[in-house]
Amino acid sequence: MLVDLVIRVVVLGVIPGNRRPTTAMAWLLCIFFLPYVGLLLFLMFGNFRLSRRRRETQDDVNRRIVEGTRDIASQVPDYDGPAWVKSAMELNQNLGYFPALGGNSVQLIEGYQESLDAMADEISRATHYVNAEFYIMSSDASTDRLFRELEAAAERGVRVRVLFDHIGSLRVPGYRGMVRRLKASQIEWRRMLPLLPVKGQWRRPDLRNHRKILVVDGRVGFTGSQNVIEPSYRKKRNVKVGREWVELMSRLEGPIVGTLNVMFATDWSSETEESLESQLAAYHWDSFTGGSLCQVVPSGPGYRTENNLRLFNTLLYSAEECITISSPYFVPDDSLLYAITTAAQRGITVELFVSEVGDQFLVHHAQRSYYEALLRAGVRIYLYPKPFVLHAKHFTVDSDVAVIGSSNMDMRSFSLNLEVTVMMIDDDVVRQMHAVEDHYRSMSRELQLDEWMQRPMLARYVDNVARLTATIQ
Repeated sequence: MLVDLVIRVVVLGVIPGNRRPTTAMAWLLCIFFLPYVGLLLFLMFGNFRLSRRRRETQDDVNRRIVEGTRDIASQVPDYDGPAWVKSAMELNQNLGYFPALGGNSVQLIEGYQESLDAMADEISRATHYVNAEFYIMSSDASTDRLFRELEAAAERGVRVRVLFDHIGSLRVPGYRGMVRRLKASQIEWRRMLPLLPVKGQWRRPDLRNHRKILVVDGRVGFTGSQNVIEPSYRKKRNVKVGREWVELMSRLEGPIVGTLNVMFATDWSSETEESLESQLAAYHWDSFTGGSLCQVVPSGPGYRTENNLRLFNTLLYSAEECITISSPYFVPDDSLLYAITTAAQRGITVELFVSEVGDQFLVHHAQRSYYEALLRAGVRIYLYPKPFVLHAKHFTVDSDVAVIGSSNMDMRSFSLNLEVTVMMIDDDVVRQMHAVEDHYRSMSRELQLDEWMQRPMLARYVDNVARLTATIQ
């Protein structure tokens, strides 16, 4: 009894530090009800920071970015659009250090295999280097050509580097086969955030590098929601019911590609301790007039601020006409929930596209627990038809801003995952994304409040219990 009391007293003064009140309360309840089990879980999962060495690497890169972009910082205010867009650009630079850069071209790619083929096409034209970083990678029928192009590029003397998240890829059937294929090639590869205790590699088990980045020769880059795997994620149950993932990727050219490459170089250095200084030295920070104005926003436990969440909230509060969001896992914290409901309540047209049935039980039910509050505030919720999983992660604000990347709108993406987000300020890009949203709308059905309030009591109970699990970080 004395030990139980000591545990409770100590955690009361430790757990609330630098955590959301809801997160702290969830951990405290867990420990108060189950002191020993709760404390063990907290010791395993309570710390969401990366190692000191990784944080120091990120801090060093941030200093270099500030020094390298000092000369072009004065060019960003030349933007003559709405003041709130300029304010968002300044926020991003203060938090993530990357400036907004002009002179880019953006192509959105909605087709799943089309995106994989577009990346393979660019790899086939590589002459100097290919840098690929994906949360999940798999060697299968859909990705075989991309892997063959990576292998061929390495064989002809191109420096090919590949990063994939260890746990994210390990959970996919065929992982060992992919590793054997990489070992047999001349590709340089590493696991991101590896959990290999026998090699002294250990950290909080559920930290993930969730980024999706491909850079070829510094000339062209890709980023968005898609992993390098076939559209059913190699799961027999998905194939049986016809479940496939729906994605959106962006193909980028221009100065912004160098920014993506800096992100890759940072992660490569963290996993290998090899500096890509010589490669990055050839890159000169430039911002040109014309084209699309783009800004990369990195986020994750390597930063002391939740960069993606702050950007999302800023844009939601700044909207003057309309907001359309696509998110596979919409489990907001209080600040994001207030931002989106406040936007709807002040007369902004707010649309949210989500999957009718999600692929992750707890996350899907936690997401459903927010539907009543959203619908009552005036948010229009569209359910993308099962068995498909709408995995695309993007949103538009008015006719001014489009945002795309790897980040979900959930607390995991805000705190635990390393993410990449690109804010694109160009009415042509917004029109491209509106066309994608129109396609989703034509495929989906709108959820009505009356219908939602008639769901069974058991379903409400499961949703609310799942909601509690989302706050434990």
